[in-house]
Amino acid sequence: MKSLLKKKLPLIVGLDIGTRQIKAVLIEKTGDTYTLQGFACESINKVAFNEREIRDYEAVSLALKKVQNTLKAKTKLAAIAVSGTSVISKVVHMEPDQTDFELEGQIEIEADSLIPYPLEEVYLDFEELGASKTHSGKVDVLLSAAHKDLVDSRITLVREVPLEPKVVDIEGNALGNALACFYPCPPDERVCCINIGASLLQVCVWENQQIVYSKEHNFGMGMLVQDISVIQMIERDEAERQLLSGTLPAGWQHETLPVFTANLVQQINRALQMYVSTTHAQRPTKLLLAGGGATLPPLTEALQLDLGIDIEIFNPFAEMVVSDKLDTQRLAQVSAQLAIAAGLASRSFDSWHI
Repeated sequence: MKSLLKKKLPLIVGLDIGTRQIKAVLIEKTGDTYTLQGFACESINKVAFNEREIRDYEAVSLALKKVQNTLKAKTKLAAIAVSGTSVISKVVHMEPDQTDFELEGQIEIEADSLIPYPLEEVYLDFEELGASKTHSGKVDVLLSAAHKDLVDSRITLVREVPLEPKVVDIEGNALGNALACFYPCPPDERVCCINIGASLLQVCVWENQQIVYSKEHNFGMGMLVQDISVIQMIERDEAERQLLSGTLPAGWQHETLPVFTANLVQQINRALQMYVSTTHAQRPTKLLLAGGGATLPPLTEALQLDLGIDIEIFNPFAEMVVSDKLDTQRLAQVSAQLAIAAGLASRSFDSWHI
């Protein structure tokens, strides 16, 4: 009876605004069962971003409207995320037994050393994680900050669709949420996930229900698209279209892919070395791959061979019920690209937003 009277949480669309594609996911949770109610993955037709900052609002807005039309969601609530150099996420060590108000005051006092922007130019949030394992007598506090311009531009675009941004998260945290909810990870096992996007290589390491390491590196699938454009002597947009549709000339895997793969292997090795040296952990023996790079079998096969590490493609919907209204063949093609969007959609499972 208690479960029948419990208020049902409103669904939130997980909306991942990438530099080349916009992805959206709608997930419903009933008891311990997750059901995928909708998904969308739409390309942005023009080069609309300079790094992570929007330069062509019309192109992004058009893709957002296509996503909404595909999703056909009744809810207007959305969770979005930001990333890039103007986004800061770090664990700081504070005195215990402080109220949120006292913590906020202490963080503001120390902001000059913690945040490389004037406080009035950023949105700031924090969460106490518990007693610190590395600093005796202190508590770990997760501090997150993002430049207001980066956040406000996305909120404005999403509201024009119209959707109402209920959450603004950090992409690395959203990836961690996707692992927490949708990947069967034993409690004491450390999972290393690498999201290969259009412009960023994102590393997220998960253990014991928390992110133990998160880092972004400026390298992505855009490099491969640029190489294909030059070697095949076609426009960049056409090169991307043919890559996504699998219609590139037969020889591209031998002419273009090896050079990109070698550069990607180098970037991943550097990222893993940074993780090992920062956390003093062992080098991972297995990687979960997500993002656009995980949708190209020739690339993932080459990575496994060159890195000497087991590679698993992260499909957040593998253990999920999929609505019979959805195109399962299309879902299989893009599931790895939807990891961050799925992590954002998981924010609707918490009662904070009622």
